[in-house]
Amino acid sequence: MVKRIVVVGSGQLGTALATIGGANVSLVDRAALDITDLAAIEPALSELAPDVVINASAYNRVDAAETDPDLAFAVNATGPAYLARAATALEARFVHVSTDYVFGGTQQRPYCEDDPTEPLGVYAASKLAGEHLALAYAPTSLVVRTSGVFGRTRSGTGGNFVLSILRQARAGKPLRVVADKIAAPTYAVDLARAILSLVAVGASGRVHITNSGCCTWYEFACAILEEAGIDAAIEPVSYSGTADVARRPLYSVLDLSRLESLGVTMPHWRDGLRRYLQEIEV
Repeated sequence: MVKRIVVVGSGQLGTALATIGGANVSLVDRAALDITDLAAIEPALSELAPDVVINASAYNRVDAAETDPDLAFAVNATGPAYLARAATALEARFVHVSTDYVFGGTQQRPYCEDDPTEPLGVYAASKLAGEHLALAYAPTSLVVRTSGVFGRTRSGTGGNFVLSILRQARAGKPLRVVADKIAAPTYAVDLARAILSLVAVGASGRVHITNSGCCTWYEFACAILEEAGIDAAIEPVSYSGTADVARRPLYSVLDLSRLESLGVTMPHWRDGLRRYLQEIEV
């Protein structure tokens, strides 16, 4: 039975894990622990005596990573390696959270865990390196890939696509959203519940976790406004016309078959969106 879980990272997922896990979870933010500081990690974790360490921290500034690869790799690759090494030394299980961006986006079907990876930019490459290093230093690690996470943070609602669309619509700003990029938006609460369920059954290796279903980002934006009762026009645009610095996969839907074989069924992304809007009282 899992008694003590240490979650590193206090963003949307870390906050959800702490909320759902309750007294069993200790949430460690960046101010308390720099995961790129090898000398600090094991003493900090040892003090908390974890049975499980979950790495929910990340450098996720996808475009900025192109001009600051050292920082991206330090946080997304070296940091997870240090955490995995420390968890192994403390005989704790390690969970690392990765991304759908490790894939190239050229498939016409959802990506399975064993499909070939093809990171298109520095961020994606750093996250894939983090997966490999986590499994190298802690071979029984659980590596979770997810996509399009939205949820609260410990300090408030946090920044995410949902809030950005709501903010722009309410300000009367023109909305232009990509209509040819497809993924599965994922509510942080649903992701957290699934991770904790996998921890409880001792799952290891790579597992994909997203809300079920998929949509274009344009369809997601339309659903956000509809669920929030906001009447605003959205212009669909092609991804090729965006100003993104880093390339992103056009199709990054993740296959959930392995997750379901482990006994976890995910709600539809629209259901997750509806509950999130209720949570933030929209």
